[in-house]
Amino acid sequence: MSGAVTYAPAKGRRRKIQTAAPAVTPVQAEDAAPPVKPKAKVKTPRTAYAEAAKTSLEARNEMIVEYLPLVKFVASRIASRLPSHIELNDLINSGIIGLIDAIEKFDASRKIKFKTYAEFRIKGAILDELRALDWVPRSTRQKASRLERAYAELEQMLGRAASDAEMMEFLGISLEEFDQLVREARGVALISLDELQGGDHDENFERNLLEYLADPEHMSPAQVMNLDQVYKIVADAIDQLPEKERLVISLYYYEELTMKEIGEILSITESRVSQIHTKAILRLRGRLTKLLGD
Repeated sequence: MSGAVTYAPAKGRRRKIQTAAPAVTPVQAEDAAPPVKPKAKVKTPRTAYAEAAKTSLEARNEMIVEYLPLVKFVASRIASRLPSHIELNDLINSGIIGLIDAIEKFDASRKIKFKTYAEFRIKGAILDELRALDWVPRSTRQKASRLERAYAELEQMLGRAASDAEMMEFLGISLEEFDQLVREARGVALISLDELQGGDHDENFERNLLEYLADPEHMSPAQVMNLDQVYKIVADAIDQLPEKERLVISLYYYEELTMKEIGEILSITESRVSQIHTKAILRLRGRLTKLLGD
């Protein structure tokens, strides 16, 4: 009989032997209790915050890697106008701080492209670092300001762009002295909108400036009108530049070529391109500062 207990003699003693366990029928299997599932892990607020922070950090790191080439590009372009003792890696590090700041403060509701906003922040961080280093001697700043004012005053008198010879006569200096002034002003000739504003802007300055960077279709009629005025002032100032300076500005800022590439196109040295660029920026700074100050 299946499942029965039997006894067999063993040296005068009886021992208990059990046969195999009885088979479970399908009906019995269905009646058996289902296996107990492990309880789901309950997320505490601290756990949820940690996971969200980890995800946010990963996303930020991915964006840093994605836009690192932009940081290097902006830093390299600024470095090309600075003395050789300024380390490119220091500018890149400052640019990365600007990029992180852009990632954390970017507001998509303003309808501004992130790349545009990031480039603005990256350049701003690098220029802030350069100002903090105060690597330009006061005497050099004074010489650059002297050139800016001279360009603005002389060209207002002439009603056109002044030649190098006219500038030398106006300043009462020789060709060698003029070239030296331009070389020393190379690093100072970094256009900064807050400097053109006189440095005394209110708390809404950044918001207003970023409105200028917004896509035109998302701007109000008043914003479009203000932006058109800014474009017109800058465009008019550029149009009044001498032909070669205007070409260098176009190739450098609009075509985004390097000084070396521009030199190859114009068949001149990179140093000569830098000199032309510096004179163009000094003219523009002089004119724009005067216009914004009037």
